[in-house]
This record gives sequence, C-alpha cells and structure tokens, in this order.
Amino acid sequence: MNRVGVLNISGGSPKQRGYDRGRLARAGIARSWAVYDRLFTTLAAQHRRTIDVPALAERSAEATRAWAPELVEEMEGVAEGAEVPFWTIAALNARTEILAEAGAPRTGECSTVVRTGTPATGGQCWDWHEELADAWHLQTVTGGAHGFAGITEHGILAKIGVNDAGVGVLFNILGHQDDGVGGVPVHLVARRVLGEAGSFEHALALLAHAPVSASTVLTVVTADRAASVELSPAGSAVVHPDAEGWLVCTNHFLAPGLAAGELRGRREPETYDRHRVLSRRVLGRAAPAGPGELAELLTAHGDEDGAQVCCHAPDGGEPGSRWATLATVALDVAGRRLAVHKGGPCSAGPATWTSVTATTR
Repeated sequence: MNRVGVLNISGGSPKQRGYDRGRLARAGIARSWAVYDRLFTTLAAQHRRTIDVPALAERSAEATRAWAPELVEEMEGVAEGAEVPFWTIAALNARTEILAEAGAPRTGECSTVVRTGTPATGGQCWDWHEELADAWHLQTVTGGAHGFAGITEHGILAKIGVNDAGVGVLFNILGHQDDGVGGVPVHLVARRVLGEAGSFEHALALLAHAPVSASTVLTVVTADRAASVELSPAGSAVVHPDAEGWLVCTNHFLAPGLAAGELRGRREPETYDRHRVLSRRVLGRAAPAGPGELAELLTAHGDEDGAQVCCHAPDGGEPGSRWATLATVALDVAGRRLAVHKGGPCSAGPATWTSVTATTR
C-alpha cells in the first residue's frame, strides 16, 4: 500500500524543533523547493509579473517575527537542519502569499465538511499541484505548549491538524483582491493555533488578530463546537454552522463583508458548484460515522453540477495547471487524531488510512 510517511518532531525550544524537522525532512525539502522554485517562476512569467522570491520571503518572515517570533526561530532551525538558506524555508512557509504575488490561479482546491454534535466530526479533501504529490508528510510535534498531529508539506511547519487539547484545524485557501505578501503566512497562523490554542475560544482569539496578507479559511473544531474563520487582508469573519450543525467550506468567502472583495470565485466559479453539491448532500444527514462515510460524502467527479470535489489531474499540461486531490483527511477531535488517505476519496478503502495522534510528550 502506498502510504505517506510520518515525521515525529520534538525539542525543548522552537530552534530545536525546527532543526529536528530540517534534519528529518532534508531530502524532501530539497525536492519540494525545486518544484516550488519552478512554480513561482513559471506562474509569474505566465502572468507577466516579476517577483523577487528571497525578498518576498524575508518580508513574510519580518511580519511573522513581529507577531510570533518563536515561529521564525523554528524556521531558522529548519534551515539549519536542512542545510539550506533561511529564505528558502521562509518562502516555502509563505508559498500561498508568493503564489498570490505571481497571480496564480487555484482551480480545484479543497472542500471541507464538518458536523457539530457529540462529538463534532468532519474532514476535507486537500487538492494541490500534482507535481507535489510526494512532497508532504504526516507529523507529530511535541515540546511546545501543546503537542499536535497533522499533515503538512516538507519544510512547512503546519497545515491541517489536531492538538492534545482537542482543538482541530482544517484548511481551505480563499482569494481576495488584496492578497499578496507582507503579512504573516497563513500556514504559520495554522501552526500557532495548533501549538498554542487550549480551547475553542483561544483558537478564535488567535485567528481574529492574525495580521495576514493572503486569504484562507481555518475551520476550528472541538468536541462540542465548530466555526470557520475567514481571514483576508480586509479583515476576518466567523461563519457558524447551519441549523443542522453543518459547516461546508470550499474556496470562496461566505461572510458578506469579505465576499465584496472576492477574487477566487470570480476566477474559478467551480468553487460555488462544489459548495452547492456538498450542501445538498449533507442536508438532513447525520455526521459521517468514520473515515469511510466521509470519503463517500466527498466523492464527486463532476456528475452533479460539474462539481469535482474529488479532483484528478489531467494528462499533460504545464506546471501549475495539473490539480489533484493529494490527500483525504478525517478529523477525530475527541480522539485527538487524524486519519489520512493518500489520494482522493474515491480510492479510499478500509486499509488505506494512516492515523496520527496528538500527544503532550
């Protein structure tokens, strides 16, 4: 079975945890950087833009240093452990912001469903460039305020996960007309929530004050509560579950105030199709009873309103145009764990899931 690897990262200081990550993921970081370097250059050229990646990475790091200096220390440790320049690691962690500067489209990316209850449960498809299909891993991280487990890309501190306090984070990219570089990278915002938040309220407070310069929606899930926090350079907004307790997120703003600056949905309106199909599917439905039912819920290949929730890359195509569902993630906040299937939900089976659990030590 083609399973993804797990990195167990520890250390008594941010620098030590970073060094541990860099040492363990050295080869993967080199492969990931080669792909991102090509993506940044190719997509900028396609949109007739010139970008200075080292300078953009340093700007992102400076914004992070003002908000959470320990995250910069951790990235410095990654660079030392991986034996690469610091700006390379800063660029990987700011890849969303740098791609926004390059004018990159994001067709086909990420669909999330969550059902509140006893306990709350849910998960998502993670869609990204097919060229990066082997550029990610599962992880457990200990040594800070809260240990956490999750999924991330080589060299990036965090993405999707759950911590030992039972705070889970799911992750969808949005697009706003003001997106770019200059704020704290959204992946580092997720890292701070997973490493620090001891409660639902704490997580929302951290997100409300995150000075981002690119847009995302982080869905916070605890055993009894859930909310999607939409972040953008124009501000933030909290989206609550519907009357049945469901949250459905794709890649457009749901909060009216932020939707006024919507960019993603105007460029790639298929996000509305995915949201419509999933909202219809969950209507009157109980929470998915395990990863298998979640995978069934997320499997859609365009037969309903053209919605490709489960995304498959086409043959051929230029770098940056080949999208695929790289992972399917089922979140179990009560158990402090995630189950992850490598690939789209349509190929998941009872034996294809790998679980990681958050621990304090």
